[in-house]
Amino acid sequence: MKRVLIGASIGVIGVSSVAPAAETRAVTEATTLEKVVVTAQKREESAQDVGVAISVLSGDELQARGVTNINQLQNEVPSLEIEPAFGSGQSQFRIRGIGFQDYGPNNSSAVGVYVDEVSYGFPVQTQGLLFDLDRVEVLRGPQGTLYGKNTTGGAINFQTRKPTKEFEGDVSIGYSSYDTKTIQGFLSGPISESLRGRFSYATEQGGAWQHNRETGEKLGAKDISAFRGQLELDATRDLKIALTASYGQDKSDAQGLYLFTARPHYGYAADTDLTATGWGRTAAFSRMIGVSQNQKPTKDNDSTNVALTVNWDLDTVKLTSITSTQNFHRRELSDWDGTSVNNADVYWKDDANIFSQEVRLASNKTTDLNWVVGAYYSSEKLNEDWYTDFTRDYGVITRTKYKQDGETQALFGQLDYKLAQNWKGIIGVRQEHEKRTISDFSTTTTPVQAWANVAGASSSLSTDGTSGKLGIEYQLDKNALLYGSVSRGIKSGGITAHNTFNTYALTPFEPETLVAYETGVKADLAVNLRLNASVFHYDYHNQQFQDITQSPSGALIGKIVNINSSAVDGGEIELNWIPLSGLTITQSLGYKHATFRDFKSLQLGDLSGKDQFMPKLSYGGSVAYAWGAAGYRFKLAGDYSYHDTYKSWLNIVNPDGGNVYDIKSYWLANARFEVSQVGAPWQVSFWVRNLFNEKYDLTRNFFGNRPGGTSDDLNVALAGQPRTVGAVLNYAF
Repeated sequence: MKRVLIGASIGVIGVSSVAPAAETRAVTEATTLEKVVVTAQKREESAQDVGVAISVLSGDELQARGVTNINQLQNEVPSLEIEPAFGSGQSQFRIRGIGFQDYGPNNSSAVGVYVDEVSYGFPVQTQGLLFDLDRVEVLRGPQGTLYGKNTTGGAINFQTRKPTKEFEGDVSIGYSSYDTKTIQGFLSGPISESLRGRFSYATEQGGAWQHNRETGEKLGAKDISAFRGQLELDATRDLKIALTASYGQDKSDAQGLYLFTARPHYGYAADTDLTATGWGRTAAFSRMIGVSQNQKPTKDNDSTNVALTVNWDLDTVKLTSITSTQNFHRRELSDWDGTSVNNADVYWKDDANIFSQEVRLASNKTTDLNWVVGAYYSSEKLNEDWYTDFTRDYGVITRTKYKQDGETQALFGQLDYKLAQNWKGIIGVRQEHEKRTISDFSTTTTPVQAWANVAGASSSLSTDGTSGKLGIEYQLDKNALLYGSVSRGIKSGGITAHNTFNTYALTPFEPETLVAYETGVKADLAVNLRLNASVFHYDYHNQQFQDITQSPSGALIGKIVNINSSAVDGGEIELNWIPLSGLTITQSLGYKHATFRDFKSLQLGDLSGKDQFMPKLSYGGSVAYAWGAAGYRFKLAGDYSYHDTYKSWLNIVNPDGGNVYDIKSYWLANARFEVSQVGAPWQVSFWVRNLFNEKYDLTRNFFGNRPGGTSDDLNVALAGQPRTVGAVLNYAF
């Protein structure tokens, strides 16, 4: 069996089952950077030949670094941020500052997430395990002329490993701090001469690193498992059919929140121990959702995904069809006040069903003209039923229910043409129609309050949009590419589906559009030194923002609104260097500066000309050294990342003194040591994550409750995990 590590920003070392002397040379004499093959443009090509800002991480490197959840990618890729909303499964993705904040699950993200070219319709679907991956490609900037979905921020594309023509298998068993146990493995090989199969499995168990500050009970244990089965059939020499089915289940504890300021009215001091939290709920709320009063915050989610991919080689053209269905069920109990006081306990019940069909026709042979045209259709259905316990402050429990139907139809295409020696032009266009409808919307209260009940409400949004791309590339020499582009992306509009008592909140918000101007260079300065850099300017219109609006009656209502005009400027630099045999160094730097050009907010005031609320700087890197001695292979590796201060608009909404809702800047560092015997199928890794036990937050928020007229706001934060240590045994066969 042969396994090769790849990475656009990660050093590579090939390992194969060959003679010990040859294998030792492969480990100790690796001084040339590997070619990284990507499919970002729907064909296999070197990442260095693609005029797009893209970062690639191999599946082997992700596994070695312990990246098993998509949220962890923000520590590996420049200009990428992933913020969990109140610690729930509703992640909020941002690339170059382009993102979307909404704790509700019904609206699409500005960043597309794909697995084997199948789009995940809702961000809440993305929290399953990452395992048995070939690579992840992170593209920055608007996407849509090559993709089924249209996005303004970018795309995160996961490519799984495929069935092999020879039998092989692998299993990894890990144990780490807080009694955490992990298993990953796969079996792959031929079933018949024309049929191949692959079965992959992963699970995480244990790891409760939080505790109840009042009872000492542990919280945070994982109970998450995932399976994937794949079949590949060579129906004929030119017709290949692939069927993939996956299932994931998550019965883990939900993460708790801690108090970063005191609540003297309720007898709580500020938590100095970031692993402290609390929970508890009223008897009425517990009966309503069917749990005990002392039930931990927990998840009970599952997902089933099936995709059928057909590739038909028609000589000069290639026909591709991708048909998929996704079913996602979410049952999640969260304690948003982080105490036994019942200020905000939440229970989510979501059921989502998504069908999509993509058909593409593409040129099949590299010529002066390469092109792809396609059609995309998706249908999304979401049923939501969620409860919030406001008994302590408002004397009611709210229940919000609705159904949402969404439909997307799109035609897209892109071509590149050799204009002259070393010059290439790119043009792409997309036309789409989208419709979203919310029906049977209701928010009711227990006990019933006549003034606070909405029933049978509905809302809909239908839009048409055109997006596209113009690009130019110049091959300076065989090792250096210069590129520039102007592209226009569109993010879907939507409907704010929070627990509202005013139907005006359901007025749709419009799609946002982004015109991106970008230029960059990709250069292999030597066989062992690679430097990629890009700069950009974004004109941002109708940016979607979680704010408030005023109804015709004069009432102020929480709602997602559109900002007239904004701008973002910035860039990234990525370096990959092998200065001497076995030593690999990577560096990445991202910077962005965003402003509101025209934004007058009822909640925040006139912010026109002011900076937007986002971190400006991201920095990361890694150092790895591999060597061989006495018939063994050794590798010592470390990686690190810096996250800049994240300023929050909540400081304006609730001026509690100082910028208490800002997330302070922080560093994270990890280290690992790997050892294996030359010619043997095993490897042992010892690792430390959050090496210096950095205390940091992933998000901060508040509930503006001021009991008795005192300033006693519920200020809560979601803490990052403290230092953990562990070991992994890997056996390949």
